This record gives sequence, structure tokens and C-alpha cells, in this order.
Amino acid sequence: MKKFKQINRQRINRAFRVSNAVKRYSSRPRLCVFRSNANVYAQIIDDELEKTLVSASTRDKEIRTDISNGGNCVAAEKIGESIAKKALAAGIKQVAFDRHGFKYHGRIKALADAARRAGLDIGAAGDAKAAKEGAGKNEKAQSGGSKKPKATKEDKNAAKATAGKNTAKKK
Repeated sequence: MKKFKQINRQRINRAFRVSNAVKRYSSRPRLCVFRSNANVYAQIIDDELEKTLVSASTRDKEIRTDISNGGNCVAAEKIGESIAKKALAAGIKQVAFDRHGFKYHGRIKALADAARRAGLDIGAAGDAKAAKEGAGKNEKAQSGGSKKPKATKEDKNAAKATAGKNTAKKK
């Protein structure tokens, strides 16, 4: 039992890191996903308004009639299609995918792929790190960069000469 508590604590910490990264680097509403052994839940949250815009789960009556088991990839695909249709009907076309600490495979991947196929723009599969790094580089380029350019040896020698210091090396 101790091992399971440790694993769950690690997942919760990972979820915190992932959610904060999504909130920090994206101005889009986030598609937050949670999975349990029996069900899959998804909701689109606007962090600026602190409000849930759209939600879907395997416990919804209209989805529950279509599936026999709520904890498998088929059910996750249904949730992905459902959340995408609801989002598009609400006028939401782009979202940031918050996997909430779960690995991107199995039910989580099935949900994301189904949402993409239904027309929701989540970003390219597996490009979250590249998008995050690209956004950071673009922000630095737009703001002029936060680091000073490196001074070359010639620049250093010229600065010493103007300050009246001897630039010749001692032997």
C-alpha cells in the first residue's frame, strides 16, 4: 500500500507541474483530462475567468448508453469527440492540452486524437515541449532578449585601452 501512495503522490506533483506549465505558456483555455479506473473525465477551463466552459465524461447519460465500459480507450475516444463537438458549438476552436500528470498514451492519447479528428485544435501530437521552447524563444526575441550579448576579446581590449589600462601581456 505504501508504494501506491508514493506513486499517487508523484502523479499529483507531476499534475501540478504540468498544469502550471500549461497555464504559464498558453493563453488558450485548457482541456484538462482526468482518468480513473472506471471513468474518463474532460473539461475545458478558462483560467482567466476561473470558469469551466465545457465538460464531458463517461458518466453523462447520452454517452453512457453508447459504451459498455467507461474505463477503456473506446470510451476515451467518445469523450474526445463529445468534448470537441461541445467546444466547437460554444465557439472554442483552440485549446491547450493539460494531461494532468498522466502519461500521454492509452486513454489520454485516444481522447486527444479523437478531439483532433473532430476539429479541435490541441496542437500537434508530441510537440508540447517544442511549442513551449519555441514560445520562450519568441518572447525573448520580441522583448529584445534578457541576456546581454557576449563581449569578444577585441571588445574587452578596446574597453581596457579606453580606460587607460595596458593591453600588452606581461612576460
